[in-house]
Amino acid sequence: MLFETVGTLAIQSLHDMGGVLLLARDTILSIFRGRFHWKEVFSQMVRIGVESLPASMVAAAFIGMVFSVQIASEFVRFGAGQMVGAVMAIAVSRELAPVLTAVIISGRVGAAIAAEIGTMSVTEQIDAMYAMGSNPVKHLVVPRFFALTTMLPILTLFADFIGFIGGYLVAVYLVGINPIGYVDTAASYVDFSDITGGLIKAIFLGMIIALVGCYRGLRAHGGARGVGEATTHAVVQSLILIFVTNYFLSIILFKR
Repeated sequence: MLFETVGTLAIQSLHDMGGVLLLARDTILSIFRGRFHWKEVFSQMVRIGVESLPASMVAAAFIGMVFSVQIASEFVRFGAGQMVGAVMAIAVSRELAPVLTAVIISGRVGAAIAAEIGTMSVTEQIDAMYAMGSNPVKHLVVPRFFALTTMLPILTLFADFIGFIGGYLVAVYLVGINPIGYVDTAASYVDFSDITGGLIKAIFLGMIIALVGCYRGLRAHGGARGVGEATTHAVVQSLILIFVTNYFLSIILFKR
């Protein structure tokens, strides 16, 4: 029974992965052919980027503060307090900002995408689009894909700054780290490639959130219950893929 369950889950996962890859192919082909509506793209950019900014910035600030609380006292205890700024800057730019921003956007935007498109699927609006000769990928997937791959790096850049400042406030005013040393070591040890690497991560993670959310929405069936299941699957699968992809991108981008 256990092996049957595991085998079924493995086959279903591979099937879903294939479906997401096929959707990615169709989406990228539509983008290169210019088959999308800029008005809808800008609408999604506002929805995904501007409206998500407060939540992502609050999360970035407190993540930076929590991380600083954990490392600053220990570094001071071992006589390496001057390195707190460098460690904070590297950790935030490489990992914390892109990954945690993607997690927040996955929960907020990825779920909304799956629910919105899933509702259209169960009410047969997607079938109606096919019947009228309209391509759902062009009208529904491409704008969300384009908006997420554009706005997630921008949100990550904001998170880099806010997270670093949050860590600065805790390290300087709570632990007593020298503020000049905090900033100087960060500037000395952080390369431009650390920041660009985090932004490259954000692009790929944005692709994952968009494609998984759209895929689960397009496959939704069974009324309101099906929409709920599609939303849940979209968030869970996005989070798993975010962490897995982040690992491999870290090896590729930062292994020296």
